[in-house]
Amino acid sequence: MSVKHYDWSAYHAYVRPTKIAIRDLSANQTLTYKELDDRACLLASWLQKVGVEKGDRVAILSQNCAEFFELEFACAKIGAIELPLNWRLTKPELEYILNDSTPKVLIYDESFSDISNELVRDCSVSDYLEINKNDPNSQYEVTLKESSPDFNEPEISQEDLIMIMYTSGTTGHPKGAMINHQMQLYNVINLASPAFVATDTVQLVVLPLFHTGGMNCYANPVLHSGGELILIRDFDPGLALSILGNPEYKVSHFFAVPAPYQFMMNHPDFAKTDLSNLRIAGIGGAPCAEAILKTWADRGVSMIQGWGMTETSPGGIGLPAEDAERKLGSAGKPLLHTEVKVVDDEGNSLPWGEVGELYIKGPNITPGYWNNPEATKNSFEDGWLKTGDAARFDDEGFVYIVDRWKDMYISGGENVYPAEVENVLYQLPQIAEAAIIGVPDERWGETGVAFISLKSNESIEEKDIIQHCINNLAKFKVPSSVEFIEALPRNATGKVLKRNLREDLLGSEAPAIS
Repeated sequence: MSVKHYDWSAYHAYVRPTKIAIRDLSANQTLTYKELDDRACLLASWLQKVGVEKGDRVAILSQNCAEFFELEFACAKIGAIELPLNWRLTKPELEYILNDSTPKVLIYDESFSDISNELVRDCSVSDYLEINKNDPNSQYEVTLKESSPDFNEPEISQEDLIMIMYTSGTTGHPKGAMINHQMQLYNVINLASPAFVATDTVQLVVLPLFHTGGMNCYANPVLHSGGELILIRDFDPGLALSILGNPEYKVSHFFAVPAPYQFMMNHPDFAKTDLSNLRIAGIGGAPCAEAILKTWADRGVSMIQGWGMTETSPGGIGLPAEDAERKLGSAGKPLLHTEVKVVDDEGNSLPWGEVGELYIKGPNITPGYWNNPEATKNSFEDGWLKTGDAARFDDEGFVYIVDRWKDMYISGGENVYPAEVENVLYQLPQIAEAAIIGVPDERWGETGVAFISLKSNESIEEKDIIQHCINNLAKFKVPSSVEFIEALPRNATGKVLKRNLREDLLGSEAPAIS
């Protein structure tokens, strides 16, 4: 039997057909690799039947479920492109993404049926499938039962796209980071080795699969290696702890942004949960507090830290557990097959100790942004991706992320670009000026504060501003509070001095921001 290099599910169905690939606990569903591949083949056949060709996009709007991976492998087989949608977004946000990416098919969970029906109608999606995990005769299941396992296999190269993941944009519109097969493969290589991912790996996946951290840290590396994924629909700290401590599952790997670790260690069951099977605990997406590292270390769990972006697959820099305490605050060293450098404003490499912008290069880096040549051009310089993070090397070559070149903050592991929130605020006719900054938050790491200057003789209450944001933005982007001021501080060129706003709010010791 011959198996294509990109068809991971077919390979494992051939080599280890009866091994469990996915346990979807929320649906009480278990799939072997043979079952996973069979379902992916049936889905691939149906997609071609309704007109999906190589390069066409197929969107999915759902909380965590096995269907994410069925679609991923179905798309790989026929050269289509999976488009995971962030279910936290509002209809206007999702509508922008669908109009930009123009998927032919939308697959959605029944809990999102209302918004999905509106999107199908308003965004000219030609076909759709509804997933209902409680109904064995759901539209999705009936479609698979009635489909043939046969499909046409186009020629597919490592440069062909497998996924588009939209991230918040610096200009107010999300950007579709293009993920090709090469990126996926090198992310597997970059992450699997330091995390000791193998066929006996069992990973509990709690981050949303529309997020690169959920899909690629370490879910895809685990499936590439022939390991097992345990999925839960959405993160719950008590449920996560019960699974980690259950001897039946023998969970060996876990990955999350800092917030879930914080929630779990504050849960009353944390102290009595048996964590002895947990070999690897990865953390990334936002700076990790020392208290998190020490609390979990006291329970015998050492953490692998890392830095990355959707645009870097996401693995870019990693810090092994043995260096966590010695190099506290460091993101680590570049991962295998990855180059990084720190440069000044002119793009010149800086010596260790000096702070500049972090550039990254390698086969794990995105080729650019979907339908956005301007953003692609502005994000690269001589083949190097400009990350937007300020960083420095120490004398041992460890990288420290010390600030942000971009006007961005991270709330609960999600990037928030103030321009996007500010654009929504300017929809309110009473507002003359608006600026968003990120401030420390005990629960989410950071949260947004809106500074508002009103037009003459206009008035509006904080609650109305917040409600407007709730109606038009994902919850994690909504400012937690509003500060009314006469005018925004600006420099001679008119740039808003957000550093001044942060100092006014937090004092002179406020962390720097560009």
